[in-house]
Amino acid sequence: MRGEAGLSRPVGLLVVWCALAGVLVAGVTFPVAGGLGELSNQISSSVSGVSGQLAAVPPPLVTTLTDAEGRPVAALYDQYRLPASWQDIAVTMKAAIVSIEDRGFFSESALDPRGIVRAALNNARGGSQQGGSTITQQYVKNYLINVVDRNDRRAQQEDQDATLARKLREAKLAATVGQRQSKEQILTGYLNVVSFGNQMFGVRAAAQYYFNTTPDRLTIAQAALLAGMVDNPNFFNPYQFPDHALARRNMVIDAMVDTGTITARQADEAKAQPLGVVEPRPALPPNNCYAIAPEAGFFCDYVVNYLERAGMTRDQIYTGGYTIRTTMDPRISAIAKQAANRRVPTTQPGVANPFVIVKPGPDGHRVLALVSNRDFGTDAAAGQTSYNQPADVSVPFGAGSVFKIFTAAAGMEQGRVGLQTPMSNPYEQCFFPPNRNQYTRCSPIHNYSPNYPNPITLREALATSPNVAFTNLEVQAGMGSVLGMASRLGLRQTMQANMYGRPPGPAPQGASNPTAYSEPQSVYNLNNVAFTLGFNPFSPLELANVAATLSDHGRWCPPTPIDSVVDRDGHPVTVPQLPCEQVVAPALADSLVAGLGDDIRPPGTSAAAARNAGWTRPTAAKTGTTQENESVAFLGITDGYAAVSAVYADGDDPGTICATNPPVIRESCAGAFGGTIAAPTFFDAFNQILAGQPDQPLPGPDPGYLRAQDHGPIVPVVVGQPVERAQQALAQAGYPARIEPIPADAPGGTVIGQTPQGAVPRGTPITLYVPDPTGR
Repeated sequence: MRGEAGLSRPVGLLVVWCALAGVLVAGVTFPVAGGLGELSNQISSSVSGVSGQLAAVPPPLVTTLTDAEGRPVAALYDQYRLPASWQDIAVTMKAAIVSIEDRGFFSESALDPRGIVRAALNNARGGSQQGGSTITQQYVKNYLINVVDRNDRRAQQEDQDATLARKLREAKLAATVGQRQSKEQILTGYLNVVSFGNQMFGVRAAAQYYFNTTPDRLTIAQAALLAGMVDNPNFFNPYQFPDHALARRNMVIDAMVDTGTITARQADEAKAQPLGVVEPRPALPPNNCYAIAPEAGFFCDYVVNYLERAGMTRDQIYTGGYTIRTTMDPRISAIAKQAANRRVPTTQPGVANPFVIVKPGPDGHRVLALVSNRDFGTDAAAGQTSYNQPADVSVPFGAGSVFKIFTAAAGMEQGRVGLQTPMSNPYEQCFFPPNRNQYTRCSPIHNYSPNYPNPITLREALATSPNVAFTNLEVQAGMGSVLGMASRLGLRQTMQANMYGRPPGPAPQGASNPTAYSEPQSVYNLNNVAFTLGFNPFSPLELANVAATLSDHGRWCPPTPIDSVVDRDGHPVTVPQLPCEQVVAPALADSLVAGLGDDIRPPGTSAAAARNAGWTRPTAAKTGTTQENESVAFLGITDGYAAVSAVYADGDDPGTICATNPPVIRESCAGAFGGTIAAPTFFDAFNQILAGQPDQPLPGPDPGYLRAQDHGPIVPVVVGQPVERAQQALAQAGYPARIEPIPADAPGGTVIGQTPQGAVPRGTPITLYVPDPTGR
């Protein structure tokens, strides 16, 4: 009886599984009655949805970022997979995989019912798990695991469970795929989706990783090794288990002889070869913006964030297989990085030196370099940071007197001052905020020294930077106008951030100044006459783009890091971005640039640094230093380039930056200034960038901006308003509006840009840009 019982279970299982084989074969074409019919119907419903996903969800590919010359600088990916077409794959590889995995692939159906029954019976009896699958079935299984369900651990487990439902679903999907795709398409898809171990997916990535070759050049021995790995990539890993890999490779070679795809002599020659994998074992390419060239890390991160703001998801970017040609100039970026490192070493405790270079031109404002003395990464001990110092609103202590540019521009636009207009400039003066009551006290503001002339012309003030003269001008122009000018010229994200450089939000419990958290800078500073002294957090990139706007004759353009995007099929991808805007009159911008041209000459604040660097090129510049010397900055315009160098305390215990070489943080020392610490990075870099090139003169001042005079009405800024309200405001001011929809990831019905702005004759049409979701 015991023996009979021992036999009854396997025989019973065999009967059941044979019946299921019939269900399997029949179920791909018609439902079955009873309980199995119910199961078949459920599977049919599941297969219908999944088969749609198989067709709609492409396999993740590596997205490649290149510099402006087309050389790769970063690989962004979730799975390291590079595409290969049928023509890209060597005959040896096709023969090897078919010989070892599915010899009847080209002549038989997509299903192997006997194999499924055999594997299921073995699995049910507790034996080692067996596949019992054709290449088509393996293709389906791997596509589900590695593509459709790659972000769902539970679904991936279900895709591998040895259950009847899973096997029937897989088989039915395979039958569907077999009906819809040719054998070439299935084998190509399989060789692109399957894992070859060491986080390599697809035959092109595997050929590159293991043999430093392409899939069309794989030898018999190389193809056999790769084909042997797909059954168990870990067990047959040639680096961890070379003996296993060698035995498996030779088994594949023998299988190729059996199928007649190679001769016995070819097999002997192939088996006589060593494994031949690349030694030492290659590192997996970084799959993000970390651990790439030091001059490229921040740029790469900015590109990713830029694309996300344009409407792409991070998953799209990391799986889409795009080729993204950036605007990063490799030579200029390398020089800029070296200059920042010479000024402040990468591992210097507590001191950062972000440095940004932008090139304005007819096609927009191209970002050429986004660097810092810090590297982009997560190892703080090695001088790395994961915060994008050059691009983000990252400098917490401000740009100091560089912000006086906005006060000057607002005053000039209103006709209150020209470059030769004398301005009141006592050594010290007490200023009330615009909104005050009887208990409000004035805030004393004083110049750096009592030696400034009083009065002082605007041109002299731009070079020597007296605090009182600019605060007086700011009060006259009005805080709203000065803050609006900062945004118009380029501090778009900066002015939308709060006083901590973050999006406005609720203040922490117990915060002494809640509005510093909850209000954007554009609102918080409406009652703050010290804005012109520049203690607000700012983005070095945006400040460099302010310089680009002035250099571009008052035309603002978004600072773009991208030349082109091409998808996996070679089709160009349009990246939505705001169009350029004429934000101030060209004559105003040119005159202000001319007025900034004296900073590098005595008694200008950067004259000593220019002399020490042997710098004589025409340059519009402005330096800045915060009250406690925790942050200094230099803005420069020369030969068609716009740049900003900032040096600030970036440690956990910020303090005064000392004017030492390199700069250090100390409690008591001679504090750093923008002209002594930030400017040298600029001069060092541009002495190399412009070596051998002739000087380009700065524009001359427009006669209309030499003295205070009326420049006509100023167009109301209606950005952010509903379209109808914006049209009404412009109409009341005497300006007709022209609506232009543009592709943009923004709420509909709201104005997101306008041009022209500033002093414009009444009757001039004003273009209002509004989002067009259908254009994306």
